[in-house]
Amino acid sequence: MNLHEYQSKQIFLESGIPVLDGGVAVSPDEAFEVAKNLSTNIWVVKAQVHAGGRGKVGGVKITKNIDEVKDLAEKMLGTRLVTKQTDVKGLPINHVYIEAGTEIVAEYYFSLVIDRAKETYTFIVSSEGGMDIEAVADDTPEKIIRYSIDPSKGLSNESLRSLAKKLNFMSHLEDEFIDFAKKIYELAKKTDANLIEVNPLIIDGDNHLMALDSKIAIEDNALFRQPELYELRDPEQEDKLEEKASNNDLSYVSLDGNIACMVNGAGLAMATMDLIQIHGGRPANFLDVGGGATTERVTAAFEIILENPNVKAILVNIFGGIVRCDVIADGIINAVRSSNIAIPIIVRLEGTNVENGKLKLEESGLEIISANDLTDAAVKVVESAGV
Repeated sequence: MNLHEYQSKQIFLESGIPVLDGGVAVSPDEAFEVAKNLSTNIWVVKAQVHAGGRGKVGGVKITKNIDEVKDLAEKMLGTRLVTKQTDVKGLPINHVYIEAGTEIVAEYYFSLVIDRAKETYTFIVSSEGGMDIEAVADDTPEKIIRYSIDPSKGLSNESLRSLAKKLNFMSHLEDEFIDFAKKIYELAKKTDANLIEVNPLIIDGDNHLMALDSKIAIEDNALFRQPELYELRDPEQEDKLEEKASNNDLSYVSLDGNIACMVNGAGLAMATMDLIQIHGGRPANFLDVGGGATTERVTAAFEIILENPNVKAILVNIFGGIVRCDVIADGIINAVRSSNIAIPIIVRLEGTNVENGKLKLEESGLEIISANDLTDAAVKVVESAGV
């Protein structure tokens, strides 16, 4: 679960992490009132969306005229911001953050992420922070510096100082950097964050470190023990189908293709999408109904799939282990009958009670195309989608 910048900065402030003065607004008048209360002669108006790259597409505006703050906020609020990290529809701007401007002497990239491969938190830093950090990672990867924390030893002052030296900080900034990194680490553990990113981390005009931006992502599986943070969730920033899937205990991610997939197991789902792509099709989604899928869950999965107007065909690929193929068959039959599905459905079943499941589909009288194996299923669904 992602937090907005204004929410993250409030958490930073409460944790003793340096941020600039600012406030959130939901109307142009509120934005102007926030600006009046900031001791500055430079104001920054920032669109609040769950996506990076705002500055390149007009989502961050700077002005030295306080009267312009209201106009800038009015132009942003109620619109949608499209960045490289959003789809073509973009994300709605319902809040703007008004922040005091400052002199920027230097910019750095700073983040703390959970490294799944190493099973620990990893600091990622660079002296090339700012809007083009993705290009830095691609073109000059040697400028990206990492430090993975040994869980058995904990955070190492020596390793943090080494990071600071590699960033060429002066001595007093080395100490500030170590303090900054420690506070971020403690915050990550406290909030169950799987990502805390500051881009850029700056040296301001007073020669101190300052978090100019802030992003916190909370691990979804830990939200049950973070009720206060869960209250900060903004459903308007989330894909509606993904939200509906989550409410039905389904793992769903929207994609830009026209072939819907319903699979049990994340690995099998990835393989299914790969085969669709290999045979010339484009998946419309990732959808894992889980190992304990029920008839009700399968029915809900079909309903979610059919809400995507781009879908031209559906591939159901189930390997029955924990979940039985006959249960999946019941779900497919119920969904097709209740939803009046008018697009081709290709089904590949394998595993527990597979013969019973296939028999149910055959005797249902519904127009369901059976596949012998996964390759056969991929070929048939691509053909059915008219690709």
